[in-house]
Amino acid sequence: MVGVEKFTCMQEDKTIEGVLCFPEEFDEGKKYGVVIVSHGFVSNFIEAIPYCEYLAELGYLTVCFNFHEGVKMNITSEINELMAVKSYIQSLVYVDVKNIALMGFSQGGLVAGLTAAKCKDEIAKLIMVYPALCIPDHARRGKLGGGKYDVNDVPEVIDCGKTVVGRGFHEDVVNRDVYLEITAYKGPVLILHGTADNIVEYTYSIHAQKMYEEGQCHLQVIENAGHGFNKEERKSVCESIKAFLEEKKEILTINIFVTDCEGENVEEKFINKVYFTGYCNNDLFKGTVVQGGCDTQEYQDDQLISMNAEYTLVGLDSENKKSYIHIINKRVGDEWKPILHTNSYALKWMNDTDFTAVLEHSPCGPKVRIFAN
Repeated sequence: MVGVEKFTCMQEDKTIEGVLCFPEEFDEGKKYGVVIVSHGFVSNFIEAIPYCEYLAELGYLTVCFNFHEGVKMNITSEINELMAVKSYIQSLVYVDVKNIALMGFSQGGLVAGLTAAKCKDEIAKLIMVYPALCIPDHARRGKLGGGKYDVNDVPEVIDCGKTVVGRGFHEDVVNRDVYLEITAYKGPVLILHGTADNIVEYTYSIHAQKMYEEGQCHLQVIENAGHGFNKEERKSVCESIKAFLEEKKEILTINIFVTDCEGENVEEKFINKVYFTGYCNNDLFKGTVVQGGCDTQEYQDDQLISMNAEYTLVGLDSENKKSYIHIINKRVGDEWKPILHTNSYALKWMNDTDFTAVLEHSPCGPKVRIFAN
């Protein structure tokens, strides 16, 4: 069971309040990797709790806290508060100071990215979830925080509907080049962003990925997800974050289209077979799922007890040669563990590699992301 403990720390004359989530069987004599999570605009650390608890179950010490908001809040003030939390966490004897990751949502994602750039030698990894890289553009249009104002006569207090911000927020961001700033960080970066985000267009994250060094940033675009994730989306996002923190590399992304399904009762079990096709368009392999791919699901007493998907991709490998990849994807405990076999010489390493997979749901159909361990 995850342990939760409140903490406070100081940033100049401000008291910052938050919570620490501890792994089960926490031992102060050991060193733990840390993920510090920053919430978004007009929010609080409650937003981050499900992610913190999930990561604590994986063995990380996780941290979430409340930013000070209101008319004195701006991006620089939040960077300073996050840096104060980081310094406090670094002072704890059970923290592995060489394994601290920053994670943030929306405005908190932008703040995490900017803070990682300022403390680049102290941050092992960076995770930005629908980061609000749009904030300077919104300020330049007089629409900061959802408000509306004249950029040539910025009011002292800007009404954003759900809250107010001060003119200092506008002045802090209006001339910033956040892309130039965040790319000072040279460590591994994961960005997660939904295509249906109506607050921060996902194209901002596409541009961010291009601005980082080649291969440094992995962008996971989530079909039809908005500014915030539902339960199914959050589950797959958490699994992708886990893979990133464990330094697994996504090698195949397979888009699935369900074509038919059938079910039958066998003794005391119900067997459901889902047939599908699909396609893959990665650097390593481009091809389609041969008709007849099947996901066999076994239920007993209305409880899913096993799943086993088997299918074959045919297409072109990384050397543009015709080949196939046969995939058997089984659920083992809490993980998908695919077994791959290919006749491609360029990809023969797949035949002896340990993989994990993440199943991402969307109204367009599932997406399978396969990671090399």
